[in-house]
Amino acid sequence: MPDFVAALITAAAFCAGLILLNVLTRWAIQAQIAPADLAENGLLQYGLAIALAGFIWRRALATPPVPGGRVRTRVAG
Repeated sequence: MPDFVAALITAAAFCAGLILLNVLTRWAIQAQIAPADLAENGLLQYGLAIALAGFIWRRALATPPVPGGRVRTRVAG
């Protein structure tokens, strides 16, 4: 997969993850199952969204295995 497409997928995963985590944080605060100090757009949300984006980035750039067990080299460009 070209690096540009992988970067777009990663950015979309980061944004979607951050939005989802903000929704879950708001819900947890309203349901009073989270501490009041848990803020929206806090370090926890950004950290988890970055971790998700990093996982997606590694998966998007992974080269599929070649039948026969030979190793395929990745060529830039």
